[in-house]
Amino acid sequence: MTGLVVRALTEHDTHLFTSFDASSAPALVGKGAFGHAYVPVHEGGEYRPDWTWVALRDGRVVARAAWWGGPGDETPKALDWFDFADGEAEAAAQVLRAAPLRSEYCLIAPPGWRDLPDVRAAVEARVAAAEAAGMRILVERFRYEWTTDCPLPERTGRLVCRPEPDDAVIRDVLGRTMHGTLDAHDCRNVAELGLEAAVDDSMEFLDWLPSPRAWWKLAYTPGGELVGIHIPAHNPAGPCVGYIGVVPGQRGRGYAYNLLVECTHDLVDEGATRIAAATDQGNFPMAANFAKAGYPVSQERIDLIPPPQG
Repeated sequence: MTGLVVRALTEHDTHLFTSFDASSAPALVGKGAFGHAYVPVHEGGEYRPDWTWVALRDGRVVARAAWWGGPGDETPKALDWFDFADGEAEAAAQVLRAAPLRSEYCLIAPPGWRDLPDVRAAVEARVAAAEAAGMRILVERFRYEWTTDCPLPERTGRLVCRPEPDDAVIRDVLGRTMHGTLDAHDCRNVAELGLEAAVDDSMEFLDWLPSPRAWWKLAYTPGGELVGIHIPAHNPAGPCVGYIGVVPGQRGRGYAYNLLVECTHDLVDEGATRIAAATDQGNFPMAANFAKAGYPVSQERIDLIPPPQG
């Protein structure tokens, strides 16, 4: 094979991204498999040319990657697109090594992808190429999507929920919910950064969401004991369950389900007709709560994290 050119795109050649020969790598996984299109910001889309990288061989795109971030973000939030032609896994790894961009790679696949041979091969090929570039799997997650075609779970009356405007109180509750958490991202942040920094990270994400701060609510028993927190939210794509957390002393009593129900009702009351949510596949209690609340699994997701900088 001839020499490889690996570079970022510019506003003048973003057409190269969509010139990728999909016939050599069908859109079985990733954004393309779920109806998403790559549209650069100068054409009204979400993707920045300088955050879009390709590998070219004889002028033909053999591998591509596109990172995503919100309009005000200075660094990307996620690697959204990562595709390559047959036999070009090393070229794809070179794209990730060459690009000065670091974020999680969120690889999405249909539910039950391991039982679909072609889809499984596509997932495993991308994971292997990302790992060759130094990334590693952090966790696999379920993504859910509740719609008005699903039953609306009934409120149980077990909780009294009210807004909490004091960030210091919210920080304290978030920190408490992180003790013994089953969430892999929070566990990693606590282990590597410490509890305060992990809370900082969660607060930064929650503040980044474009939904009102007034939606954040703490939950109490009718007798006034703190149970936890639920945050109905909007991400850039629409309504979502932003955060559900139960403080350690209240766990094992089914309150996470009640919090999810309250969060769902709040979003529906705000006009939501579909609600996205996610949890780690290893978080069996929360996965059971989503199933009980009528949230079907719409996707599975593999989160890979970049190698440490330095």
